[in-house]
Amino acid sequence: MTSDLATPSRHTLPEDLFAMLIGTMLVSLGIAFYSEVQLATGSTAGLALLLQYATGIPFGWLFFSINLPFYALAFLRMGWHFAVKTMICVGLVSYFSSQIPTWLGISDIHPLFASLVGGGLIGLGILSLFRHKASVGGINILALYLQENFGLRAGYFQLAVDAAILFAAFFILPLDRVFYSILGALVLNFIVALNHKPGRYVGFS
Repeated sequence: MTSDLATPSRHTLPEDLFAMLIGTMLVSLGIAFYSEVQLATGSTAGLALLLQYATGIPFGWLFFSINLPFYALAFLRMGWHFAVKTMICVGLVSYFSSQIPTWLGISDIHPLFASLVGGGLIGLGILSLFRHKASVGGINILALYLQENFGLRAGYFQLAVDAAILFAAFFILPLDRVFYSILGALVLNFIVALNHKPGRYVGFS
């Protein structure tokens, strides 16, 4: 029994598709929490949120556009299978994030709750995608590439990049919102760092 559980097994196509759907929905719901109270996060999602606050352009359009240059790295370094799934996931997050406000009315949410729960949702969504060889683009692609090829933990790398993006938030958001954003980023990245590492999960796509 133990041997069977420890033997890697390939994910089926339905399993990959289900993980992509659930993962992108979790990420999008976390983004909706953040957007409602004007919080920031890391990676391309955080950059898209900051640009949304500064320009008024919808997050979905910004997120999709910012990720376009990263697809080249995905195709060249991670393979077409990973790249195609990532493109689909980015498209789903762009769509879901624009539709969730029409599906769910969020009229009052405390920024501390939004940061902790939103960060947890985004982290769990990213973890689901990572385990099925997909991502939500941008820094996620680079983080996965560095972990799989150089052993650099994806979550810790993202934490460093996120710190730089959150530093930029000081110039756009009120101080308390930056503080809450940092808490959310810590939750998000620790979920990925503690759970996405060699030997923790044996399934593969």
